[in-house]
Amino acid sequence: MRQAGSAMGRDEPASSASGSISSTLLDQLRTGRPEAWQRLVLLYSPVIYRWCRRSGVTAEDAADVLQEVLAAVMRYLPAFRRERPGDSFTAWLAAITRSKIHDHYRHRSLGEARGGSTAQRQMAELPQPPEPPQQTISADAAAAACLSRQVLNTVRSEFEARTWEAFWRVTVERQPPAVVAEDLQMSPAAVYMAKSRVLRRLRQALAELPE
Repeated sequence: MRQAGSAMGRDEPASSASGSISSTLLDQLRTGRPEAWQRLVLLYSPVIYRWCRRSGVTAEDAADVLQEVLAAVMRYLPAFRRERPGDSFTAWLAAITRSKIHDHYRHRSLGEARGGSTAQRQMAELPQPPEPPQQTISADAAAAACLSRQVLNTVRSEFEARTWEAFWRVTVERQPPAVVAEDLQMSPAAVYMAKSRVLRRLRQALAELPE
């Protein structure tokens, strides 16, 4: 991260200086870039974990299911395609999560039936665990909001505290730029620049997400 020459402190990453991106996160994942995988884990783990907990998986088991989902994503990512209207990466991720939660409950049921001379009969009589409800695990507004929060958190770490606070107070809290500038001991021009730079970086980060 290069240093800005004014009160702005750290600037946005050099990759955004041209106003365009060389590839999306999905492209980077398919080329095997380790930093892309780290970013996917950072952004999507809270979404997957939330789906697990909403499906009744305990906090301890949710961590294990999360690892199973991520392993499946790594394994099947080359086959991911958007072939029909409404197809999306998040919907595909939700389908994998539903499958892994189903497997979790099935394995737990089998484990409870093991032991004793009647184990084989008990396992044969076990009903199949139901598939988690579609509405519980889906690419809905709640999942999008969770993902957006993660994007905000990752982008926030790229800027100095005063830069982020100027952006947040003007853009989110709708405070007058002159008031924010006085409170933060910045010029009004620097406040507007902070808002512009953070918004540009947020748009870039959101545009890089798989559709």
